[in-house]
Amino acid sequence: MNRAKPLPGYLIQRYHGWKATSYADNASWYRRLADEGQRPRAMVISCCDSRVHVTSIFGADQGEFFIHRNIANLVPPYEPDGDHHGTSAAVEYAVRVLKVAHLIVLGHSNCGGVKGCIDMCQGNAPEMEAKDSFVGRWMDILRPKYEEVSKLPDGVEQERQLEKLAVMTSLENLMTFPFVAELVQSGQLTMHGLWTDIGEGGLEYYSAESKRFQPV
Repeated sequence: MNRAKPLPGYLIQRYHGWKATSYADNASWYRRLADEGQRPRAMVISCCDSRVHVTSIFGADQGEFFIHRNIANLVPPYEPDGDHHGTSAAVEYAVRVLKVAHLIVLGHSNCGGVKGCIDMCQGNAPEMEAKDSFVGRWMDILRPKYEEVSKLPDGVEQERQLEKLAVMTSLENLMTFPFVAELVQSGQLTMHGLWTDIGEGGLEYYSAESKRFQPV
């Protein structure tokens, strides 16, 4: 039985405010987007975390980014097994249909998914070990990287480094998609790894030359 209910009042008020201001001021642009379709230059794969506001960070307007969000901004390996793969479907659509020029993976500080992965690896999250834990099985994508941070004495630094390894894992897995690897190797598609510090508003990018993240 469908149990959907009307929106809460505060969201309805916000919608009417947006329609009367932002939309009204840019109605022709919205109609153009609707009529002509989207032509984003970049796909951004970011975390579901509500504190990560991709469009605000880059001052982007509607139609600029094709955004896919999931737990810990992870991309699984290419696996054409006929099952349901939401992230892989989004990547396929962005690259093959929209023909984006850039694939951006954006990680962030204080990531709950990464913290959960650490807890799971340390034996402190038995509920995530259960087969019916969707979050636990999703974080299995990152689990092999825990060994690289396990010897760090500081828990905060463990989390920060694993957050950045989550970005690197996604970049590595993106290259297992044949249609991504082909375009990257031909120079028609570029990939970028970013990490943002929520509290400080900082942004770092992965440098292939220095093999580390450095400030933008």
